[in-house]
Amino acid sequence: MSTTQLPKPFEGAVGLFDSGVGGLSVLRAVRSLLPDLDLVYVADSLHAPYGEQSQSFIKERTLSLGLMLEQGGVRAIVVACNTATVLAVKALREQTALIIVAIEPAIKPAVSHTKSGVVGVLATTQTSQSQSVKRLCELYGTDTKIIVQACPGLVELVESGLHQSDEARALLAHYVEPLIEQGADTLVLGCTHYSFLKDTIQAVAGIGVELIDPCDAVARELARRLSAQSLTSLPQSLEGQQASLTTDPDTKVKSSHSKGQTRLFTTGSIAIAQTVMSQLWGEDIVVESFAGSIF
Repeated sequence: MSTTQLPKPFEGAVGLFDSGVGGLSVLRAVRSLLPDLDLVYVADSLHAPYGEQSQSFIKERTLSLGLMLEQGGVRAIVVACNTATVLAVKALREQTALIIVAIEPAIKPAVSHTKSGVVGVLATTQTSQSQSVKRLCELYGTDTKIIVQACPGLVELVESGLHQSDEARALLAHYVEPLIEQGADTLVLGCTHYSFLKDTIQAVAGIGVELIDPCDAVARELARRLSAQSLTSLPQSLEGQQASLTTDPDTKVKSSHSKGQTRLFTTGSIAIAQTVMSQLWGEDIVVESFAGSIF
């Protein structure tokens, strides 16, 4: 007797997830580079911020979200969360044969960019304390002073839509000014949420300080990995070019410019997510609830 397989809701799409809305910065870069791809984004806002959670909890959430996306039929997964990458991406890769592209603090390129020999890394508490970041600092910090600054509270402000508030500027000044006083001329944005604080970080740090944001590089790596398995064509812009490490903070991806479908989900409040994600995305968008019932 034959059985009928139910259609998978995300068949052929690329799935991206983050602890909350911060990964929209990565989604924006992927959508810009690969306009024909169907994309699915999951904001785990019910459990944000990951940076203040336990390692075991972060690992459980990373596996849960990743495997649910796989069950839904995605062709690849982008872990758009630095904390999930440094603490749990190895476990996710062991559980699936899908292409996994992950983001981590861009310490290596920052070291190559600094002229003062001092690099500051802005990160969540868990990312800043991780063995992965410690390894990166030891590997690339031989001739460069790397200062890792934990930034509790910033993710919550972005999640609440308060990324342009006076409170955000005051908190950023508290974290960024000591790095500049110690000579840092290059700052690594070690959390995808911080992309939406870029203008304020630049204002606090000064125009002579370079911000390193790896969102575009992640999009380019995804394109290369998909192309290598003949899952998409390599964009002409990538042929013979190196990945850019900065993202234009004013870039707003309009769905009318894209052939691929973009679906956005949250594990938290639909109303809050729809308001904040529309604000960050740059246009009104529809947000759906992400739960087992979608299957």
